[in-house]
Amino acid sequence: MSTLEQVTTRALRLLAPNPGPMTLEGTNTWVLREPGEEQCVVVDPGPLDATHLARVAEHGPVALIVLTHGHFDHAEGAPALHELTGAPVVARDASLCIAGQPLGDGNRREVAGLEWLTVLTPGHSSDSVCLLLPTDRALLTGDTILGRGTTVVAHPDGRLADYLESLQRLRDLADIDLDVLLPGHGPVLDAPLDVIDYYVAHRAERLTQVREAVAAGASDAAEVVRIVYADVDPLLWPAAEKSVRAQLDYLDGAASHGGSAD
Repeated sequence: MSTLEQVTTRALRLLAPNPGPMTLEGTNTWVLREPGEEQCVVVDPGPLDATHLARVAEHGPVALIVLTHGHFDHAEGAPALHELTGAPVVARDASLCIAGQPLGDGNRREVAGLEWLTVLTPGHSSDSVCLLLPTDRALLTGDTILGRGTTVVAHPDGRLADYLESLQRLRDLADIDLDVLLPGHGPVLDAPLDVIDYYVAHRAERLTQVREAVAAGASDAAEVVRIVYADVDPLLWPAAEKSVRAQLDYLDGAASHGGSAD
């Protein structure tokens, strides 16, 4: 993947130098600019890497810095980029905001001529949001949907019930308003409805596997991971355990209310 790529009319991707099992090729930092406008909006400046942040700042002037959520691989560099550019930082979590107000559901904003709509999508984390660029029919998904593989429901902050509801919201959006997904990690995805349907099916399959592992005698999350994720690189098992804990919590909640867990 190129470290610099114009993906849509309004979205330029700068790849942060933090590749790894959880970050894939690295964090996708998005520079959004309305054609003909001088200023831009930066989404997810990424880790605290001086060279990367300087490259991002070079594409300024930066009017606003937006975070899809607070995990360090997306948000750690935000205060430093604020210092470099003077741009406010906004996020769903008020504690991450600098000289700006928290993002709210359905907030339609226009900054430097650029219009976007905030969509709250908790699940991967409690503060996760996606950003819709209506003119480009593009959705910046953070870690709610990845460019490759599937995301972790980062229990206990992330909750599976929330995540499933968020996927349904995005499916409804994809059905009418989307042509492309711009993820926080990995390649751009140009079949949004197919991707979201896959995510929903994957979650249902994993729930079935976890339920079967528990019925077969798995006594804790780590043991469930060894059974259900046996074909996954063990380097990813700690992350998988977070998702399993979220799944067990979800199944416990469904059982206590006498409902189906699917």
